[in-house]
Amino acid sequence: MCGNNMSLPLLAEAVTVSGTEKETAAVIFLHGLGDSGHGWADAMTAIQLPHVKYICPHAPRIPVTLNMKMTMPSWFDLMGLSPDSPEDEAGIKRAAENIKAIIDHEAKNGIPANRVLLGGFSQGGALSLYTALTCQQQLAGVVALSCWLPLHKSFPQAASASGNRDMPILQCHGEMDPMIPVQFGAMTAEKLKVIVNPQKIIFRTYPGLMHSSCPQEMAAVKEFIEKQLPRI
Repeated sequence: MCGNNMSLPLLAEAVTVSGTEKETAAVIFLHGLGDSGHGWADAMTAIQLPHVKYICPHAPRIPVTLNMKMTMPSWFDLMGLSPDSPEDEAGIKRAAENIKAIIDHEAKNGIPANRVLLGGFSQGGALSLYTALTCQQQLAGVVALSCWLPLHKSFPQAASASGNRDMPILQCHGEMDPMIPVQFGAMTAEKLKVIVNPQKIIFRTYPGLMHSSCPQEMAAVKEFIEKQLPRI
């Protein structure tokens, strides 16, 4: 099994959007720096499928180097937002284990890992990619919005034991993103092609979109979730 149960406070405090019929699948969606699970729970409710449970955890509050060590919700510390910035390797790995523990918990409660889709925005999208690519269990897919692959230099080796080398990935990015430039997203998509089956990667960009989401993007997310998590 990947992960341990030390982190289940994450699950206890998460915002959960329940299915309207028997839940046979789950989406775990991770928010960005300084945010909470509430906004994305609302976004998931707007594209909800009746057989899917949506879990939107809140990141722990930690001091963030990038923001003058101010304490805020953050999945791991951030030192910079460029491809060659130093990274919080221990924090990233610890955060991934915490998300894997949620996947394990869902499996114990009747939703197997291959019916779990990970997703996230910005730092949350980064963590969802890293978690899936280092998870031994096969997942349904990843939705990675306006983000990057953490510890990118450790791949493809870091994914050698992963059950997700053939996993579908929907990566979306705003073309006017001032925080995580779209070029960084494109570099991430190219890197992903040497880690997983390149035919399973969809990379979409949205003209005029900044570091946020838009209705067209959310429609693409809904379509991807419907395809990867069909009713059974």
